[in-house]
Amino acid sequence: MTSSRPKVLLVCDRRVRDTYLAPEEIERLERFADWDWLEGKGGNIYQASADDALVSSLVERAADADALIVCHGAPKIDAALLERLPALKLIGELEGDRFASRIDVEAAWARGIRTVDTTNGSSYPVAEWALALIMISLRNAGARFREFVAGAPEKAQAGRTKTRGILTGKRVGLIGCGHIGRRLIEFLQPFRAEVWVYDPYLNGEMADAVGFLQTSLDNVLSQCDVVVCLAPLTPQTEGMIGERELELIRAGAVLVNVSRGAIIDSAALIERLKRGDITAGLDVFHPEPIPADSEILELPNVFLSPHFAGLTGDAYPHFFALMVDELERFFHGHETRFDLTPRSLANRRGDEAARGRNNN
Repeated sequence: MTSSRPKVLLVCDRRVRDTYLAPEEIERLERFADWDWLEGKGGNIYQASADDALVSSLVERAADADALIVCHGAPKIDAALLERLPALKLIGELEGDRFASRIDVEAAWARGIRTVDTTNGSSYPVAEWALALIMISLRNAGARFREFVAGAPEKAQAGRTKTRGILTGKRVGLIGCGHIGRRLIEFLQPFRAEVWVYDPYLNGEMADAVGFLQTSLDNVLSQCDVVVCLAPLTPQTEGMIGERELELIRAGAVLVNVSRGAIIDSAALIERLKRGDITAGLDVFHPEPIPADSEILELPNVFLSPHFAGLTGDAYPHFFALMVDELERFFHGHETRFDLTPRSLANRRGDEAARGRNNN
């Protein structure tokens, strides 16, 4: 614990200030730290602000800050700016996993500054919806719903036996195993599912600690009853699942995507689904919104949701609560949990050099 109360500066636009900062979380932060807010300007969810006046204000307000939390509207926290913030010990990205677009993490590491993000504020609810889509797709419940609303309840009744089975005992393959994947594995445990994972950025210890078989992408696609896409969209993963990969999915299997639509080739996916021997549960598609004339809307073996897996319905998203957790751990002398590291940065960039032993 530091000898005096740490100082925290939050830089974000007014919308984030008003909609992300739950009053009870502000109160919790104030129990162990002093904090201030600098209103950000410009930029967007993926890009830093280029406002020079904002940078000057940040330097003035954060001259003695111990921690800097950034979000929409914040400028790029680069090496030149860090030189002017000598007291800084921690930088956090409040929005979550946005490829560190507002933080030069390597410059921060060079100065011994801890870097964290709170992407799992949306990851955890995504894992819940992934589980729901698995179960919906195994029973092809979307087809039965279509029949009901089309005024054919007798057809829905007759189609009850057209199911891929139950989840219990199935082999579930995950493409990517970050925060979403690890939470989903927890949810799968009561179903006694056998979990296979393709994630070339994981180390071997993770498989042992969490409990899964680490394998290749081809093995996940060709040998699993359920395939769930959880990979981030990067230069390495865009279009990663194309015609060849979709052909590997065996008849009777289920494909779920709660990540990003552009990871799967949309035209190839539609052609694979038109054969009718697999079912899909899709929270994402490319492009979004789905064009009104897209064939994906008419396929009876597809259940669609409007990219809402990360939403919770709560008054405030969970990002700030998790960031307060991190700040409390850090300033009480504990280790942070959600660090941006060279491995996570390599994953977001799609760097081949940092990939693990599974390169297939």
